[in-house]
Amino acid sequence: MKIDAVELRIVEMPLLFPFETSFGRMEKKTALIVSVQSEGMRGLGEVVANPKPDYSEETIETCWHILRDFMIPEVCREPVDHPRDFPRRVAGIRRHNMAKAGLEAALWDLYCQMHEVSLAKAFGGTRDKVEVGVSLGLEPTTKRLLERIETFAGLGYRRIKIKIKPGYDLEMTREVRKAFPNIKLQVDANSAYLPEHAPIFEAMDDLRLLLIEQPLGEDDIVDHAQLQKRLRTPICLDESIVQPHDARKAIELGCCRVINIKQGRLGGITNSIETHDLCQDRGIPVWCGGMLETGIGRIFNLSLASLPNFTLPGDISASDRYFERDVITPPVVLNADGTIDVPREHGVSPRVNLTRLSEITRKRETFTGS
Repeated sequence: MKIDAVELRIVEMPLLFPFETSFGRMEKKTALIVSVQSEGMRGLGEVVANPKPDYSEETIETCWHILRDFMIPEVCREPVDHPRDFPRRVAGIRRHNMAKAGLEAALWDLYCQMHEVSLAKAFGGTRDKVEVGVSLGLEPTTKRLLERIETFAGLGYRRIKIKIKPGYDLEMTREVRKAFPNIKLQVDANSAYLPEHAPIFEAMDDLRLLLIEQPLGEDDIVDHAQLQKRLRTPICLDESIVQPHDARKAIELGCCRVINIKQGRLGGITNSIETHDLCQDRGIPVWCGGMLETGIGRIFNLSLASLPNFTLPGDISASDRYFERDVITPPVVLNADGTIDVPREHGVSPRVNLTRLSEITRKRETFTGS
């Protein structure tokens, strides 16, 4: 694929409900959309970095800089034979995984259109539907959280994830389990706790949680290994896993029994597939995490989650969980059985509403290799 030009655009969409975690509150989704152009065709990808360096060190603006000044010149310099070649092409750029993932996704979209194949088939997916859950942010009261859970459980979501932070954890989770004794329930700490908080998680062992996600430091595996030894409940690592070899180390050290795969955090689809395969070989289940993506990123997540070792419900809710109007047509919808259909189109671009994309664009620029 000879890349003629790459367009970057920053888009904004209001969220239907504010989304709050231990590191901040979001009222709108800001995303960086990457468009690669070749032979009159366009491939689209989404950079999932936040405006602030809270979830990771990357931001929308740092990704723009790295893409503009380093990655775009590289992919325009000579043809890209296959999207799987992209990680090697940018291996000299340290980290900046979300920027890498957004550009690689656009290359995958272009590749699938050119070869008339779905993303899921190109990735090696085996399912036509994936089981999904919903992620709920921090709420001002437990009563309000219970109301939100009742709404989404009633819609058919098969798993509920709730955010926790110090002072808003054990008692609240107990109330949720008491009100909903049979739902699949997991908690996500987003690295908000220290090793000395272990008794909180030991007390959660009686709540029949599916897993406890990233309780300790965002770059830690050692303390997580010590904590997992004290718990019956599986620990799931998220922020700590930024390369496939991180997953290998975590598994060998006994840090976790589940891994969350986010293609943005891991640097793209290729690394995500490698991580999936590594976990599958070692008997570690995975699930697909989300970053409040627009429909563009959501289609990539659904396609990735069609791989066989994604055995736990992912954070790939329907479009109307977050947005009044998405950028894709038709939007992602939840089936009555708590699943979502894996997209069959050749890539993501056939479903992107370019008029809607223009409406929400706040900044736009096109670059070539010259």
